[in-house]
Amino acid sequence: MSHILCIALLLHVVFQSSIQGPHEKRLLNHLLNMDYYNTLERPVANESEALEVKFGLTLQQIIDVDEKNQILTTNAWLNLEWNDYNLRWNDSEYGGVKDLRITPNKIWRPDVLMYNSADEGFDGTYHTNVVVRHNGNCLYVPPGIFKSTCKIDITWFPFDDQNCDMKFGSWTYDGNQLSLELKDEAGGDLSDFITNGEWYLLGMPGKKNVLVYQCCPEPYIDVTFTIQIRRRTLYYFFNLIVPCVLISSMALLGFTLPPDSGEKLTLGTYFNCIMFMVASSVVLTVVVLNYHHRTADIHEMPPWVKSLFLQWLPWILGLNRPGKKITRKTILMSNRMKELELKERSSKSLLANVLDIDDDFRHCTTANSSFMRSGGISLDDSGPCTMAQRELQLILRELQFITNRMKKADEEAEIISDWKFAAMVVDRFCLIVFTLFTIIATVAVLLSAPHIIVQ
Repeated sequence: MSHILCIALLLHVVFQSSIQGPHEKRLLNHLLNMDYYNTLERPVANESEALEVKFGLTLQQIIDVDEKNQILTTNAWLNLEWNDYNLRWNDSEYGGVKDLRITPNKIWRPDVLMYNSADEGFDGTYHTNVVVRHNGNCLYVPPGIFKSTCKIDITWFPFDDQNCDMKFGSWTYDGNQLSLELKDEAGGDLSDFITNGEWYLLGMPGKKNVLVYQCCPEPYIDVTFTIQIRRRTLYYFFNLIVPCVLISSMALLGFTLPPDSGEKLTLGTYFNCIMFMVASSVVLTVVVLNYHHRTADIHEMPPWVKSLFLQWLPWILGLNRPGKKITRKTILMSNRMKELELKERSSKSLLANVLDIDDDFRHCTTANSSFMRSGGISLDDSGPCTMAQRELQLILRELQFITNRMKKADEEAEIISDWKFAAMVVDRFCLIVFTLFTIIATVAVLLSAPHIIVQ
């Protein structure tokens, strides 16, 4: 008997679900008939009445507070409710269908937008379906990422509070046609808010504003939510405030020393040395990074930089490049080779330097040209240069072109490697100098104190 009852219930459910589809289809065809429903018509029974739209906002997350550009980025859900006079039906006539989900472009919906939007597309909402009840009540909850303008005051940074408004209103309807009402007098819904790591959320009150402008006698209604946030100071407290307080306290401690002792001036000198060292380290770090990222297309290494940072300073610091041991002998030999190379290039002809060929080919070409001008036959083997030699010369020029390209790529890679090695040398030099400076300054200050060693 129990099996029969289960089968009967199952057949009943299947039968009901099978007849639900045709009823909903018939209902949609009836409601959205173009002869019956117009998406441009404001859905009110009396044209002189204003359509009431309840508006609410659910804040999900504060994504970013851009102090520089004064933009607040949030993740929020809008909540709009209104009653459409033309979307009403008797559910008993349509198989008990009590509600429908309809795309917003098929029915009328209020054109509520955020006035102070900073989004590129202005409207940052995702258009979801509208839930329509059989009594005409419509619920529209589009989520979106909103970028709103916000006047950010950082006078009391990092102990600052910010109030950012999100102003919503109808873009084309005035207050006599569309009455925008605040859904909850307490303000926005914060029940699903995700805590932000940089800001506390103090609250989000809402307010309805009715404004009458000088240009128009009609009232214009907007609903404004104010996001009240406070900056979390823990990060700034330990990384900004505490160091400043400690430095200031150390400076004040100097006034507690006896006037007849010399430690007042010594302590102040030590502070000045440390500040100078920190400032210098920042400047030299910029120089190191600049050297490290230089390329052959933009910068050419001057001779004095090559001599100082690629030869003498690495030799003094004991730095060597892979496969190249830098000694005083190798530095002198390298400089001597460069001098000989310059002399050799100056002794070659201008054409040979430009084409990067030997003078022998130039003499051969000149002699061949003279031989041809004198009426000789170029195919004669008795000429200064045979045809085979000329073809070999053309092949050699092509090989020289390819070789020059490869040589240029190798030279550019070598120049980049030289700049990086120079940056490493400067970095190592600064490490040694600042380490010695810190040790010497600290020891000098400590030893100048008469009571540093307990008797």
